[in-house]
Amino acid sequence: MERVWIIISILCLIVAAFFWLGRGNFDLTFVAATLGGVAWFLSLRNRLRSSNIERDNAELASESNLDHDEN
Repeated sequence: MERVWIIISILCLIVAAFFWLGRGNFDLTFVAATLGGVAWFLSLRNRLRSSNIERDNAELASESNLDHDEN
């Protein structure tokens, strides 16, 4: 899912550049660039969230192994 957000981000920035350079429409440039920024932050959020989930799973597994070893 992270790659999808990165691709959307890049496409939005390309569209923003088109509206800015090609058409001179600054309102649409702002909207497209903002959507690209939001998509990039969503990809960052997904990456951080998945690393936190992996770390939590590793901690739970190590705690489970410690509890199992004590019995």
